[in-house]
Amino acid sequence: MSMEQNIQNWLIEEGLLKEKANDPNANFHYVINYPDKNNMDVVQPKGKNDLIIIGCGTQVSSEHIQLMNESSKSEKEEFLWELRFGLNNLLLDFQINVDTNNNLNQFIITDNIFEDGLTKNSLIKTINKIFKAKLLCIWLIEKYFGSTTKSNFDIPEINDSMFV
Repeated sequence: MSMEQNIQNWLIEEGLLKEKANDPNANFHYVINYPDKNNMDVVQPKGKNDLIIIGCGTQVSSEHIQLMNESSKSEKEEFLWELRFGLNNLLLDFQINVDTNNNLNQFIITDNIFEDGLTKNSLIKTINKIFKAKLLCIWLIEKYFGSTTKSNFDIPEINDSMFV
């Protein structure tokens, strides 16, 4: 069975598959829900037939950005360093995007699995690990800047997909 077929079957078996995305830069691209209402992506980039990337990109809510705007420069710098160290300790790849005021606008968390290490277990563990990293980001935002009246998962402007 092909790598794509194995992945698709495993995602279906675990009830994670939301849809197959049309992505001209990928051999295949699945959008998954893990957990429910949290989109993540499983992608095999074109030209990388022995690799998949699992990832989650998240926009920070406008409410949290406003709370960051009201915080001191030193508090924002401390937050960003704790975020970087925390994500780095999880041995994941990440990108954090900040605006000119040093407010976190977006974070993208990814990990790779090569074909020789791909099993159902490694796929599901990697998906779980990326979600835990997203939780770390959310919890650190709330620790430093407070929580809003809405849960991060209920804010309609949040776009969790990496490639939308």
